[in-house]
Formats: sequence, structure tokens, C-alpha cells
Amino acid sequence: MLTVLVHAHVKPDCVETFRAACRENALHSIQEPGIARFDVLQEEGDPTRFLLIEAYRDAAAPAAHKATGHYKRWKEQVAEMMAEPRSSVRYDWIEP
Repeated sequence: MLTVLVHAHVKPDCVETFRAACRENALHSIQEPGIARFDVLQEEGDPTRFLLIEAYRDAAAPAAHKATGHYKRWKEQVAEMMAEPRSSVRYDWIEP
């Protein structure tokens, strides 16, 4: 299993719209067979910062996810909301 942590920092006036877009994307993403988990978190101390936790069942699943219509819509919709470029780190699942 592979986990990707995506860090997003959005413009203050885009927080609610970004939350809604992420929620919609997550609802569709968790229905993909290659996705085990898709969490959207918002930082308590700074509501403009978000963390997406994407758990994939295999190495091919991230590419399959990025080919979906809901991901493409999300990516296009949130592009102008970013206060800085998104960043991500990939992790191999060890336990449990």
C-alpha cells in the first residue's frame, strides 16, 4: 500500500470553496477500487492549510486516480485558490 500526503495552502478568501471542492473530490475518490482511504484535514491553528491523506492499494492506483474526471475537475477548480503550490510526499505503508 502507498500513502501520499498532500499539503495545500489556500488563499484566505478561498477556504470554504476549497473545502467544498475537496469534499466532493474525496466522496468520489473513495469509490475508486484502488483507493483505500481519502481524508481531507484542515489545520486548527491556520484554516488556510489543508492536508489530504490518500491511501492507495497499489502503485498503479495514483495514476488511475489522476485520470478520473472528478480529480481533473478538482485540480482545475482549485488551481487559482492556492496561496502557494501544493506539495506531496509519498510513503510506503509498513504497519498495520
